[in-house]
Amino acid sequence: MTDLLPDALLERIRSRAAELDRSNGFFHDDLEDLVEAGYLKAFVPTELGGSGLSLVEVSRLQRRLATAAPATALAVNMHLIWTGVAQQLRRRGDSSLDFVLEGASRGEVYAFGISEAGNDLVLVGSNSEARPDGEGGYSFYGTKIFTSLSPAWTVLGTMGLDSTSDDAPKIAYGFVRRADGGFTIKDDWDTVGMRATQSRTTILEGAHASPDRIVRRLEPGPNPDPFIFAISSNFQLLVASVYTGLAERALELAIETAKKRTSKQNNGAAYSDDAVIRWRIADAWMALDAIPAQIERAAQDIADGVDHASLWFPKLSAVKVRATETARSVVDQAIAVAGGSSYFSKSELGRLYRDVLAGAFHPSDSDAAHKAAANGLLGPVSGA
Repeated sequence: MTDLLPDALLERIRSRAAELDRSNGFFHDDLEDLVEAGYLKAFVPTELGGSGLSLVEVSRLQRRLATAAPATALAVNMHLIWTGVAQQLRRRGDSSLDFVLEGASRGEVYAFGISEAGNDLVLVGSNSEARPDGEGGYSFYGTKIFTSLSPAWTVLGTMGLDSTSDDAPKIAYGFVRRADGGFTIKDDWDTVGMRATQSRTTILEGAHASPDRIVRRLEPGPNPDPFIFAISSNFQLLVASVYTGLAERALELAIETAKKRTSKQNNGAAYSDDAVIRWRIADAWMALDAIPAQIERAAQDIADGVDHASLWFPKLSAVKVRATETARSVVDQAIAVAGGSSYFSKSELGRLYRDVLAGAFHPSDSDAAHKAAANGLLGPVSGA
């Protein structure tokens, strides 16, 4: 795995992160280096020219990348999610997304055009329109938000509601090519953190997916289709991995700072000797230490075909929520250790503080995760 993300590459990526954040720029150089290293082919089977890594292995890589540049890792996640979905389905005998793996092996960069303002159904409902072309393909119309990799994607995975076909309503999921047009990307990404992702708003204005690029037509609402499960599992676990890597870096910085800072109150003793500082660092480590094992256990259960039945989706959501909330807590502790220097914009900890806030906005949020867990454990609310 280290061949895909060697130390020298990681340090080059780290060296660019602060300026990309300051300038609100996109990580073109990082992406070029990662492509050259074969990183975007991590999930691609070896017979197609990739590394054939498992979800556990890619999770570890994404944690490592996030220690250097969380925004780069988060944006690359969106490509890896689609290739991870394709690999997961392929390993279960479903070849419907093999073209994604084949495309990645040729250098395609995939993006995730799913999120919509006001659509808390996320994957299983849509405010966008999918208009059938009469031959099995669709043209998509609507507004997608948080489209990471906006300056660089070559293929966008998206969805919309077909309300006109004889068997409507159906949600059509398909892939559209950048070269074919039919969309506008707004230059509107000006956020508190995760700035280098350049997750701009994408307005679909008839972007067309040919019949061989329509991968599912499903009833709106919760659906047991393996495609939906594959998206949810790869999305939740890889997002959890990025924020865990961010927290690991924050803890590392806290430890370094505690060893360097000294206290006049305590006769010049290092902060690392202060009981309160030691408790903060220990507390952060104790919370964070449990998270990678939870991510990897869920990833391994997927690979092993473990059946968690109605608790599968709640388990995935719970891992994501625990990871992002723990990351925020760890960063808070790290800032308490570092003191006022972390309030300056040049501070890496200050940047991590802004980046970690984005974790709350990725689905599933805490409210949805608790609702899913309650439904899985207790059944739906009576009469609902």
